Amino acid sequence: MKKIITLLFFIGLSFSLKAQLNIKASEGLLQRIIPSHVTQFVIQSLPKSNDSKDYFTIESKNKKVVLSGNNGVSIASALYCYLNEYCHCQITWNGTNLSLPKILPVVSSKVKRATPYEHRYYLNYCTFNYSMSWWDWKRWEKEIDWMALHGINMPLAITGEEYTWRQVYKEMGFTDEELNGFFTGPSYFSWFWMGNIDGWGGPLPYSWMKGHKILEQQIVQRERELGMKPILPAFTGHVPAAFKERFPGAKLKQTNWRNGFADTYILDSEDPMFAKIGKRFLEVQTGLYGTDHYYSADTFNENEPPSDDPAFLSMLSKRVYEGMRNADKDAVWVMQGWLFYSDRKFWKSPQIKALLDAVPNDHMLLLDLAAEIEPVWKRTDAFYGKPWIWNMLNNFGGNTNLFGHLEDVAIEPAKALNSPLSGKMKGIGLTMEAIEQNPVLYELMMQHTWNNQPIDVDYWLQTYILNRYGNVNTHAIQAWQILKKTVYNGKVIRDGAESIITGRPTCDSVAIWTRTKLNYPAIQLLPAWDHFIQAIDSCKSSDGFQYDLVDITRQVLANYALPLQRKWVEAYQHKNREDFEKYSSRFIELIDDLDTLLATRKDFLLGPWISDATKWGENETEKALYERNARNLITLWGGANSPLHEYSCRQWSGLLSDFYKPRWLQFFQKIDLALSTGKELDNVEFAKEIKAWEWQWVNTQKQFPVTPQGNPIEKSKMLYSKYRSVIQSVYHN
Repeated sequence: MKKIITLLFFIGLSFSLKAQLNIKASEGLLQRIIPSHVTQFVIQSLPKSNDSKDYFTIESKNKKVVLSGNNGVSIASALYCYLNEYCHCQITWNGTNLSLPKILPVVSSKVKRATPYEHRYYLNYCTFNYSMSWWDWKRWEKEIDWMALHGINMPLAITGEEYTWRQVYKEMGFTDEELNGFFTGPSYFSWFWMGNIDGWGGPLPYSWMKGHKILEQQIVQRERELGMKPILPAFTGHVPAAFKERFPGAKLKQTNWRNGFADTYILDSEDPMFAKIGKRFLEVQTGLYGTDHYYSADTFNENEPPSDDPAFLSMLSKRVYEGMRNADKDAVWVMQGWLFYSDRKFWKSPQIKALLDAVPNDHMLLLDLAAEIEPVWKRTDAFYGKPWIWNMLNNFGGNTNLFGHLEDVAIEPAKALNSPLSGKMKGIGLTMEAIEQNPVLYELMMQHTWNNQPIDVDYWLQTYILNRYGNVNTHAIQAWQILKKTVYNGKVIRDGAESIITGRPTCDSVAIWTRTKLNYPAIQLLPAWDHFIQAIDSCKSSDGFQYDLVDITRQVLANYALPLQRKWVEAYQHKNREDFEKYSSRFIELIDDLDTLLATRKDFLLGPWISDATKWGENETEKALYERNARNLITLWGGANSPLHEYSCRQWSGLLSDFYKPRWLQFFQKIDLALSTGKELDNVEFAKEIKAWEWQWVNTQKQFPVTPQGNPIEKSKMLYSKYRSVIQSVYHN
């Protein structure tokens, strides 16, 4: 009996300490979000629920708003629920409305919400580079607050992984020189971590590793204080190329990502060193960053296994899991389900089932990575009994566009949750390749956190508009109805279209990764633009409205570039030099106008991307390296002949004026010369020259504005006046 009492005492003490930690962390979040109103809130801790799922309550007592939750995430969610529903406020990456009354509204009757989802997952490996490459603690702190407010409790946490690997491989005797060819530059960690590339963008300075070890410690500490369970990486076999010389008897697989990069080396799971390294990696990592027993590992990300034999795949999977379990008996393997989507030809039912069945059900968690595009769970019997999470991917490469599957996101998570065929669906999540665009999709998706039924989009949009703009304006409502039926209809194309402006100059309507096909007739977007212009007087003071107005103006003009391109292409084909000069000049003028429009919002500036990169450099050499990484990823992606060029293109002020415009001007000069001499354009020669120019641009050092210039409202109105009737007539003709 004495032992039981002692045990209960320590359990109670542990709960009390955790509750205190959650309350302290929640108070810190409250102070950061709304410092002027902190004294009007009381924060309280609730006991763990019977089903271990998060819940919160909101009520008014003694002229205070009482926020209660079973952990910091629940308390933060209670705050955001109160801000949304009682104060009509909103916090997004692209526009925040925190116009609170001096005295906060009273909660007339107690509100209680419980989540049907044990897990609310966040982040994709790619997000860490397409958006987060250069983040410091201040930016990460802001993002962790955003996660908590939106109910996220399971974030991927892979910052600082390179420091762990350096520790492990230095222990094994690898030299700095050998590791220099292994670690990529900071823009490419996502694909290094997944075993796709080595060395590109490096050599990685040790100062970076040290700085990001500290940053990761800050990240996971804050996430845990709020009650989140960070997912850390595990060993999947990726080793330095020098491994084959240092351990000549090792069983290695040489693989290639097929995107113009050198081979990488994967240690076979049969090799005894596989388990040894896997265990040591987790031991070192746990010493640095702690653990919540969730580990991310993706064995074949866009790389095909050497055999499709189910027995082989089963044994491989078993060994990967055992490598985790040897270091942590409570290890849960978190696997991205992307491979089952991206390589359907290889991953048929027998192969998928073999890979999954080798791991105990309660020690594996599957991420249906792009469920709004193609729900893999529906063709795998809900991942053959494994717990899994329904995720929205939405954005690829950080491309700038208005796009999303609005209706599917509103309906499908709850449909899956309530389906008798969904097996062990344990959660929802966000797995976008990049963030800081299309905020409506992310607000909508996370609305499911405390809800088990499909969402009525029309009703929800009215609330979204009220919270975002501060009032429900008729024109704003009509504009969003059009956006729902056009850019956000989720039809025809997988992901958002790009403007021909961002493509490598061509006379075709597409340019490699620059997909210009829209999921709606371009003319149908014009009425939405009209309504946004008409809503200005009512909504102009709203930060979110200003962003949305600039974004729709950008989208209309970006779409218009394609019919304008067809005009000068037709002129060139008919050898009409006068028309070619007229329409090519208008094309360049359009780029200039887009650049000055986007300059009015920090969301669309190149400057912060470059500036944030160089701030990490401790000397001029490091600053130049980081700037080259920053420039390279969003333009060529790889080398001068990279097949991935423009995959991560952005419509940003500074990038339009300094990269896209000069590139098009060089192309037009070549065409003009061909027209004046009566010769055909030499596309092969131009491609050779422009690749050299692009590579030179990547290796240039130059800073760009980091603060907005101009008035977003006035600039949008000016461009509307200049282009609206012109675009209408072009589409009609």
